[in-house]
Amino acid sequence: MPQPPETPSPVTTSAHPRTLSLAGSAAAFVAVGLIAFPAPALAEPREDANGADRNEIAAGPGSLPAGPGAADTMSAALDAVGIDPGAAYPRQAELPEPPEDPDDASVKLDLIPYHGIAPALNELQETSDRVSVEVIGESLQGRDLYLVTLTEPETRAEARHQQRMRELIAENPERAARDRTLPDRYKTPVHVNANIHGNEWEGTDASLRIIEELATAEDEQTLDLLGTSRLYFTVTANPDGRVAGTRANSAGFDLNRDFVTVSQPETAAIRQVMLDTQPLVMIDQHGYVNGTLIEPATPPHGQNYEYDLFIKNTYANGLAMEQAVLDLGYTPEDDGVRPPQIPFRDWEDGWDDWPPIFTPMYAPYQGAVAAATIEFPLRVNNADYNLPEAELHRRTAINTDISAATIEATLDFARENREELLGDQIEVFRRGAAGEEQVVPPEDWVPGFGPEDVYTTDFPRAYVIPVGQGQRSAPAAARLVDFLIANDVRVERSRNAFELDGTSYPAGSYLVDMHQPKRGMANVLLEDGRDITEDIEAMYDISGWSHGRLWGATVESTESAPPGATDRVAEAAPTGAVEGGGDWTLRLDDAADVRALNDLVAAGAGATWAGSGTVRVPAEAADAVAEAAEQHGAVFHPAETGTGADAAFGPPVPETVNVAVAGAADEVHTLGELGFDIETVSTAVLNDGFDWSGTDVLYVSSGLVYSNLTEEARTGLDAFLEEGGVVARGTTGARFNQEAGLLDVRHQTGRSGANGVVLVEDGAGELAGTGGYGFVYSPGWFTDLGPGVVAEQTYGAEGPLLAGHWRAAADGSGGQDAAAGQASVVSGVAAPGASVVLFGTEPLFRNHPKGSFGQVAQALYWTAAPAEAR
Repeated sequence: MPQPPETPSPVTTSAHPRTLSLAGSAAAFVAVGLIAFPAPALAEPREDANGADRNEIAAGPGSLPAGPGAADTMSAALDAVGIDPGAAYPRQAELPEPPEDPDDASVKLDLIPYHGIAPALNELQETSDRVSVEVIGESLQGRDLYLVTLTEPETRAEARHQQRMRELIAENPERAARDRTLPDRYKTPVHVNANIHGNEWEGTDASLRIIEELATAEDEQTLDLLGTSRLYFTVTANPDGRVAGTRANSAGFDLNRDFVTVSQPETAAIRQVMLDTQPLVMIDQHGYVNGTLIEPATPPHGQNYEYDLFIKNTYANGLAMEQAVLDLGYTPEDDGVRPPQIPFRDWEDGWDDWPPIFTPMYAPYQGAVAAATIEFPLRVNNADYNLPEAELHRRTAINTDISAATIEATLDFARENREELLGDQIEVFRRGAAGEEQVVPPEDWVPGFGPEDVYTTDFPRAYVIPVGQGQRSAPAAARLVDFLIANDVRVERSRNAFELDGTSYPAGSYLVDMHQPKRGMANVLLEDGRDITEDIEAMYDISGWSHGRLWGATVESTESAPPGATDRVAEAAPTGAVEGGGDWTLRLDDAADVRALNDLVAAGAGATWAGSGTVRVPAEAADAVAEAAEQHGAVFHPAETGTGADAAFGPPVPETVNVAVAGAADEVHTLGELGFDIETVSTAVLNDGFDWSGTDVLYVSSGLVYSNLTEEARTGLDAFLEEGGVVARGTTGARFNQEAGLLDVRHQTGRSGANGVVLVEDGAGELAGTGGYGFVYSPGWFTDLGPGVVAEQTYGAEGPLLAGHWRAAADGSGGQDAAAGQASVVSGVAAPGASVVLFGTEPLFRNHPKGSFGQVAQALYWTAAPAEAR
């Protein structure tokens, strides 16, 4: 690997063990002593969203975007507004002021309620021409998302000049690096994100405090800051959660896990801010860890970062923030506030920056060379929300002070180091455009940096997303291309057929040339990932993801340069097609295919099953077929004709697939997007009395325990199981299957935190495959399959994990070897009469593994069919 550049390191001291408490500035690291406190429990326990609790907490009706039009509604909501980079500053318009909501959870905490934010910002706009406020989108429940910009006034010509410089940095970094006047002319962009977890409130109040102070201050430092910077504040990234006092948004999604998928409108809006502003520095305000947690993070570090530049700046800013918190003077004895901690320095593992799902871990792929999560210390949410109000107010006041201190320190850091930060951002983009290898810094590049911190990757020369006959889903390829472009990845399309590395590709195939400024963004989305099981003991959240393997498109890497005859595309070409005449077939590979079939069923098109994962639609439904193809991008192929062809086609597709869902919020959301009619249920709902007459399938993964049902509820459920279908996932689904006496199988489980991209093989049952890949979290598999139970899918026989973290338990059980070759999905008809499909994988996890959505839909259709039609 290349050695670091010859410019001096900012580190001026010798190596320090990571257990040392350090304080310092951007220029120096100074040892000050040992932290005596052990690391506290994680602020965001993994179990909240992923482990055993995920199987026990069913989503309520508030998570439900289900029914006809749900997918279209979500698609419209995801169209983030963004900002006009060439408009003059200030950009002021009177914000609509929501009605007062006395039930806003912020009120009890003596914090600003959502309905108070717009009036406060309107008043600031009247007070100061330094303050601009724009609406950058809406939350899922329709609340405005605000972006506040602080900078000295700019004419439209000046703003356009800033825009051109920003584009130069991102599009032609080599030229930007040669422009010696750029650092003096370009305003440093800094992004402060607050309240992305709705019940971690105080970052909003701290941001408003800083905005108000900077709006009118006349000291030399403020004037210099606003003259040389643009400061962007997303004051509440999750207004629905702020009002409700919930961590998640109103769909039940943890928005700080959504940046690799962008399934929610709030995430799309924040992403667009980062694209439009290209911040050098980004910080994200959270709670609650005592003492205050300030990133950088522990290993493993994202392997697609230019980590030498990132850690240098992020650690320096972390130390500056730490000192600012210490300067407030809060103590354990007087205030219950422990000294800050920096995971990179103070922890072995368990708070990593490996996945790009978190806001500050996504920001570096858009140019941030310093990005951090801050967790202020004193808990006021969950059970602590019930403390006496005086104590809550004391805590929120301290948390607001600490949050504000970290923001002020970050602004000072950005102002004092603006030229170096800009040079490092340009260097990140320059390396990508030049196709250079990542730089591996020496030990003690910053104090405590060692071999355990080195995570790099070998970038391919290019990726190909082929289209045409013989490829996986055309709608999936188009969706992937559009997603890459939405994340500012350059995508080109071939004009002619071509060959790379001995493989032939048709004209119209898409190419991602990895010699591009944001190659890290491209690679983190398209690469397979890495099995880091042996590298690290514990991970904070998911360890594997892959749009290239999980999103349903064919994606191939190549070591050859792309062909010359290509055009850069702004969006994928339409995919909807109706080929030939007569009857057609539609294969359910993708969510687009499922939505198309649901529309056809609703239109009474008379579809019938045509073998595993495929339906046949008669010629008489030509108008409905054409509309479905245009609306959803589905591709309809000519059906077989001739002697005996009709015999290959089976029973009719059910006219209705109404699903009662005892599932996690992400599953409920995704099933609604697919166009199924859904009603959420749980043990409590069934015990209160539930009418099964309108239900075709019961989906069970969370919050429904058969043995906890009352006798009356169990009797009603048993009657449904004589004819209705069941699709179940995970430990709760397997327990339901066993207690209800459905399929004769044994459910085995891996380590609860094991997760990642797995290799799977198709079985011989009713469901089509997923292209050889699946996703697991707390993986499960099935053994001892009884009579009539079919393995629909199995884990790879040579070891299932492609990318992620999957260790055996302490006693050696539950590892990858135990799952290899075992059934990951099974089906059968139970003794009561119900058709049943059981999943050991996570096919709907956080709306991400989109290539598996069609498999789940097939399971719902098959189990919903009446017994005589199976």
